Amino acid sequence: MKMILVLSIDWEKMFVPSLSLWEILLRGTLTYWFCFLYIRFFRRGAGQLGISDLLLITLISDAAQNAMAGEYKSVTEGFVLVGTLVFWDYAINWLGYRSIFFSKIGEPDPVLLIKDGVMLRQNMKKELISAEELTGMLREQGIDEVSAVKACYIEGSGNISVIKK
Repeated sequence: MKMILVLSIDWEKMFVPSLSLWEILLRGTLTYWFCFLYIRFFRRGAGQLGISDLLLITLISDAAQNAMAGEYKSVTEGFVLVGTLVFWDYAINWLGYRSIFFSKIGEPDPVLLIKDGVMLRQNMKKELISAEELTGMLREQGIDEVSAVKACYIEGSGNISVIKK
């Protein structure tokens, strides 16, 4: 007795969208902008990703999946959704390069954390950076004393830049 393995592929279900492609574009656009603005205004940037940041991004992607995709089943819908997200990512970067307004939305201004060897606690508090965390970042830059720093900024990307005395 021979066993015949038959692969049954539903080509129509695989490539013919079950949702309107315009709906997927709109869902992807709305979800992208909501997530972008939420992360932009409540998180500093990707330069210094901690465990909680990675967890937040993972949870946002899981929570947003149904809002973006609904109940799509075809790869065409997935391609349109991914294309929408990539488009907006590129568009924001391009607009930030071309426009001061979008540049300000896309990346926050640097914040001074140390001035003339003194930690600016109010700015550190605003950026949720502890003294221990900041001194650790200075050590990564090869600086072991805060008094050796003329100025230290947290950049829009989340990275630290240091000007030595």
